[in-house]
Amino acid sequence: MKTTVKKLSDTKVEIKITLDAKDLAPAKKQAIEHLAKDVKVEGFRKGKVPTDVAAKFIPDNDLNAEALDFAVRLTVIQAFSDNKQSLISLPQINVIKYVPDETLEYTATADVLPEVKLCDYKNLKVKKEAATVAKKDIDDVLKNIAKSYAEKKAVKRAAKEGDEVIIDFVGKKDGEAFKGGTAKDYRLPLGSHTFIPGFEEGIVGHEPGDKFDLNLTFPKDYGMKDLAGAKTVFEVLLKQVNEVKEAALDDELAKKCGPFKTLKELEKDIEKNLAMQNEYRLEEKYKDDLIKAVVEKSKIPTPEILIKDQLRLIEDDITRNAASHNLTFEDYLAETGQTREDWEKAATKTAEDRVKASLALQIIARDNKITVKDELVEAKLAELRDVYKNSKEALENLKDPNVAIDIRNRLIIEETINFLVKANKK
Repeated sequence: MKTTVKKLSDTKVEIKITLDAKDLAPAKKQAIEHLAKDVKVEGFRKGKVPTDVAAKFIPDNDLNAEALDFAVRLTVIQAFSDNKQSLISLPQINVIKYVPDETLEYTATADVLPEVKLCDYKNLKVKKEAATVAKKDIDDVLKNIAKSYAEKKAVKRAAKEGDEVIIDFVGKKDGEAFKGGTAKDYRLPLGSHTFIPGFEEGIVGHEPGDKFDLNLTFPKDYGMKDLAGAKTVFEVLLKQVNEVKEAALDDELAKKCGPFKTLKELEKDIEKNLAMQNEYRLEEKYKDDLIKAVVEKSKIPTPEILIKDQLRLIEDDITRNAASHNLTFEDYLAETGQTREDWEKAATKTAEDRVKASLALQIIARDNKITVKDELVEAKLAELRDVYKNSKEALENLKDPNVAIDIRNRLIIEETINFLVKANKK
């Protein structure tokens, strides 16, 4: 077999493959064996005809076509492998010349893993932020704890800021109720600013049992395109006003929160937990920053086929999340004020970054011989089997060999990122 490689782009190659009689012989042999299964010869059962006998009864056109197919199948992958080209798409075949039993010339064009030129990824000069805890953060947690232990008492008076109200409401635009604008028995802390400007302020001063309309205009930069800047009417029924008395920040509150004798002990525990959370968050950010630095400082072409795969995965994620809220992908686009073209343009940049990061990490793993043990893969599978032990379908899906392959790849990526962290913490 002779091959000639032609580089069409950084991510696509064409290989011309020439086979002689010696190369074609194994293909013809397999073609005869395959076609012999359907040959009928008197004195033999179907499928039991000896190949040397069956060959005499196979039409030349059928045999030649089958031999050509086997010749390509037996040589095309080998041709890419011999030329150190890693396939990421099925090759497109174009036959140039075929003389049965003598010669075959064809080209195979395919997307391949690009040549990646990595930077000095062991010396990225990326700094990790120091984890600190501000007093304000501790105070905020304490305030939330005090709110969670607050006493709420229904009162027969006009609502004021700081109260909790229970309301029914229907939001209408042009006289029609709009999606997401209706609720019953909704608990709303006045002063929380969780609704659009004017909503909570409009409730202040009303008493339990009041029915009233709030004429409000949505902000121009509101996330849902259909409502951004829109004039609306909210029909509100104020059902109950609860006076809220927050718990005092003292030793007694600390005792209710756990094995603490004093407020000081509770504060120290909060500080410790916040420090752990900040350390984890900054460690994850450091990993992201390292990967981003590798991508920015390296030359990493992005195969179109991999970008399309990533776009599909991104869209699938959004579709699943939207479906959990009884929405479609199109609903998501409408709510975020995007056309499909707008979304695709933004998502393509994300897809490109993901592809580049993935390729970089794969090369680093390969060059540093980073692997994971079979026992670790099996342990992860065992965890999944335990999680989905009540789902027959999920357990059956876990038997798919591709699941184990995916788990192995994910674990290798994790190990590679950890390697990157250690290499840069000097």
